[in-house]
Amino acid sequence: MLRARNTALRAAGVPLIVAIVAVAVGYGLSVVLSDYLVFLGTTAIVAAIAILGLGVVTGSAGMISLCQLTFAAIGAWVVAWLNTIDAPGGFILWLVLGALAAGVVGILVGLPALRLRGVNLAVVTLGFAAAADVTLVQIQFPGATAGVSVLRPDLFSDDRSYFLLAVLAMAICAVIIHFVQHSRLGSSWKSVAFSERGTASVGASVSSSKLTAFAISAALGGVSGGLVVGQVGLAFPSSFSPIQSLALYVLSIMSGAHLVDMAIFGGILWVVVPELLKRWGVPQDWAFVIFGALGVQALTSGSNLGTGIRNVWWKRQLQRAGRTVNTLGEGVEAAGAAAPQPPAPVSTGAPVLVVEDLSVAFGNIKALKNVSLTVPEHSIMGLIGPNGAGKSTLVDAISGFLPQHTGAISLGGKPLHGLSPTRRARLGLRRTFQQDRVPPGLTIGAYMRFVARRRTTPSEVEDLLQFMGCPPSSSRLAAVDVGTRRLVEVAANILSKPRVLLLDEPAAGLSHEEHVDLGRRLLQVPERYGVSVLLIEHDLDMVRSVCSTLTVLDFGEVLDQGPQDEVLANPAVIKAYMGETEML
Repeated sequence: MLRARNTALRAAGVPLIVAIVAVAVGYGLSVVLSDYLVFLGTTAIVAAIAILGLGVVTGSAGMISLCQLTFAAIGAWVVAWLNTIDAPGGFILWLVLGALAAGVVGILVGLPALRLRGVNLAVVTLGFAAAADVTLVQIQFPGATAGVSVLRPDLFSDDRSYFLLAVLAMAICAVIIHFVQHSRLGSSWKSVAFSERGTASVGASVSSSKLTAFAISAALGGVSGGLVVGQVGLAFPSSFSPIQSLALYVLSIMSGAHLVDMAIFGGILWVVVPELLKRWGVPQDWAFVIFGALGVQALTSGSNLGTGIRNVWWKRQLQRAGRTVNTLGEGVEAAGAAAPQPPAPVSTGAPVLVVEDLSVAFGNIKALKNVSLTVPEHSIMGLIGPNGAGKSTLVDAISGFLPQHTGAISLGGKPLHGLSPTRRARLGLRRTFQQDRVPPGLTIGAYMRFVARRRTTPSEVEDLLQFMGCPPSSSRLAAVDVGTRRLVEVAANILSKPRVLLLDEPAAGLSHEEHVDLGRRLLQVPERYGVSVLLIEHDLDMVRSVCSTLTVLDFGEVLDQGPQDEVLANPAVIKAYMGETEML
């Protein structure tokens, strides 16, 4: 445990060391570069901060925002206004206030993202940028028409020292974003980008995840705008036009701006490409065409420069992770060599999940008809039935993803009617999915901590992963196969210590031996972790080895339920499950 803590402390210290080194390098560059290159360097750093913000909302949270420079304009407007009224605190405080103002506007602009996605959201954000541009042209920035230049701090009054201020701002923003990206909030961004249903099912708020991404992205845009007006003295609407926001978005996609170093790389490209065109006698506006072409290439190929550069390094890491997975797999098979265990005896514990007369209709089609079941405390109940029987519909209704139903559902005696999936998960009702809902952009450890939604220790995480036969927490989810991600999903939900865990075909993608081994491990879950399980599974070998009681669905109705041996001996169950009954 002490070794894990020391490792965590070292990992936390690395970004700070890198930031200090970056500031030292920035100081050296401010001394040796020419005045013109120093000015261009400041422009590149300011652009990198704006791109870093796009890396949050687009690269991590997966939403389209085409108004980043509009947020920058808000930050610039606040700084210019505070300068004209000679507000106390000076430029640094004004910069912070401009970022906060942009963040608030970012939340308002992000509200449509709660219902809109893709092109529709792009249209909304682009429309906001166009409206803001027209407004700025009409009202202009404070002090612009009177020629009142923004005062820089005394310590950073000349261009060389101001370049160092920009580097300091970039370093602070980068360190903050690094730690946020590796926090539960950062994990929620990656999760909501991959699957909103998966995010809600673990008790994380999809709305909060989206709005915080917009707010932080906008705040970074506000910082960049404030730095711009401090750099040039006077701000004009032409510096924050919608076409430049579009170009910046494309550049963030192309560079892979969810990575801090790639955001800096994108900022450098923002300056270098127009400068090269200028030297070659080509109009600088052609830079937008070049950015657009690179962006199209990134979008169509599904990769970007940042990913390509990182893959050179990650390839070796992924190979190591693959060897680790194989080694663990061999250990799992060896541990599972014992004879299969019989299922646990029928539980007599108090009911923890009660479903009464649950019915679901899609138009004239009755998907579920008066389904009732009870999951006792510290037990494993199986839910089986042929394809189309209504099993997944039942799980969706219980977990809150299908609120349009009749009947009653209670957890520990508390009615769940009207509660969202997020709220139900926080009360202790968790579920897994047939489809892959595990975001590949996280490490296994980060995903485990995100899903757990409670304080955990490194040893607790590693022990549970080892128990479930999963790779170590340092492995990246992108490095493992779908079957292993299913095991990690199960392990993460167990780590949250729910009252009831709904497992929707957790063995999908696993070999027969892995099926048997998973069943052996699940059999220990109620006693070892205090979790009751409702298992939806087609593999009868697993069902026989794990479930003490069964509920059988057929055509949306309960065909039989009770102790396993009695249910599986029912001729009607055998007939339905073997496919002799005509199914919808």
